[in-house]
Amino acid sequence: MRRLSVAVIASVITSTLAASSALAQGEYALRTAFEGKTVTVKLDMPGTSRGVDVYPQEAIPVSFRDVADRTKDFTVSLKMGQQVMVTKIVVKRDLIEFQLGGGGYGTLFDNTGSNISASEAGESQRERALRDSVKTAPNAAKKKAFERELNDTRAARERENTQARAQAAQANELREVNLRAKRSVSGSRFNIRYKPNVPSDAMTPEGVMQALAAYVDFPGASTTNAPMAAGNAGNAGSQPAAGGSALASVRQGLLLAEVEALLGPANTASESKEGVLTLMKRSYIRDGKKVVASFVNGVLIDYAIGPI
Repeated sequence: MRRLSVAVIASVITSTLAASSALAQGEYALRTAFEGKTVTVKLDMPGTSRGVDVYPQEAIPVSFRDVADRTKDFTVSLKMGQQVMVTKIVVKRDLIEFQLGGGGYGTLFDNTGSNISASEAGESQRERALRDSVKTAPNAAKKKAFERELNDTRAARERENTQARAQAAQANELREVNLRAKRSVSGSRFNIRYKPNVPSDAMTPEGVMQALAAYVDFPGASTTNAPMAAGNAGNAGSQPAAGGSALASVRQGLLLAEVEALLGPANTASESKEGVLTLMKRSYIRDGKKVVASFVNGVLIDYAIGPI
């Protein structure tokens, strides 16, 4: 039994070391491929280290409601169409951090601080003494005099507390203005999340580009080797693939104008707001099929092709 336990422990240690080595090798490959390179983001990104969560294994990889909430809370740091440097790649057990322009405010050495509270004075010793004097006053005149002095003392304390609260509110407002200014220039990041672990093929430059294809333009990615987003059956351009149809060239990440260059004018159209983001729904009729498409800020994030 003891030998078996030792063997099991040794196996666990070996597996852990192998996993750690694989993560280190994958991170090195990704850092070599991306760090210091410039990419173009296809959506507004929040100025926080929480960034944008991407779940490549899910049917809807990004919750744009979460993106809108974080953008509202932390302001926009990277604008759609902005070029930015990849500053850091971190690979963890179930996560690849793709950090842009500093990775977003709130990293290790950023001072997030906390709200400043007003230092308010409580009842003073003089007020307590006057309260006692009101109770034990020998006559009505003395009692009225003590009450007036007590009210004046309390009013003076409340004025000081009101001033202290106003000063704290002003300091907090200035702190928030400074924080928003810092967030706006601190970059952002994509958190590419997997369950239960990051697959080995995701820890490659091709795997990362495939996971982020709908949200990032990578320079130099050719139509023959650039990874496509889920649902793509054509090439990377907005023109139909050679020998193929316009439907086969629709893919996530295309702009509205590129989709309509392929499919023609929309048959139906609607728009709604998700926080600071604009969600557009469009339907198209092409080659005897109906295409229902969803765009966020003019970028195709999801589509379905079916019968009319």
